[in-house]
Amino acid sequence: MTAGTIVLLRHARTAYNAGLRLQGQIDIPLDEVGRWQAEQGATALAASHKGSLVVASDLQRARDTAVAYARHVGLEVVADAGLRERSFGIWEGMTDTEIVERWPDEHAVWRSGGEPPVEGVEPKDAVARRMEEAVLRHAEALSAGETLVVVSHGSAITQAITRLLGLDPATWRGLHGLHNVHWSHLRASGPGATPAWRLLAHNVGAGYPLDTWQSGPEARQ
Repeated sequence: MTAGTIVLLRHARTAYNAGLRLQGQIDIPLDEVGRWQAEQGATALAASHKGSLVVASDLQRARDTAVAYARHVGLEVVADAGLRERSFGIWEGMTDTEIVERWPDEHAVWRSGGEPPVEGVEPKDAVARRMEEAVLRHAEALSAGETLVVVSHGSAITQAITRLLGLDPATWRGLHGLHNVHWSHLRASGPGATPAWRLLAHNVGAGYPLDTWQSGPEARQ
């Protein structure tokens, strides 16, 4: 038994997102725009997908985004540390410019899709495996007619989708990351099919122009 549908939703905006700082596993809250995004995104997602189970990373930005959606469908949120963002070690909290200044060679490796030899940076394959394990464990608690909604983080979701599609997260870079409170929709393949999951939609959101979405409700006035 497994859920027929998996929806992977990225958390809403934080001050680090707004400041273009690498978050990783630093546990920081949503900012004002993020709280607005969470509510708007929850309404849009609930209109298209009624989850049977809502699970989230235990980091508060993901958990609070999940709670906004769960209220619409009358569910509680199950927290799971296996759904945390990729760890970026000693780079966490820094801007891209700051990383380039101190680790130019390692930064070049990272931006080219490689694995930078930097303390605490989690390999993409390790992220993909722990995400896949957590997602499928929760999916297996549901039936084919049910939907699992997973609220997690940008890099973690990208690696998870890549692995669920039967691709190699260490080498395949064909998937663009999600904007805040945007989601991907996967559907279970037929029995014995390879890969076991198919990507039906990616980077779907509440329908606002991106500049408005990133700026918040004041941009609409």
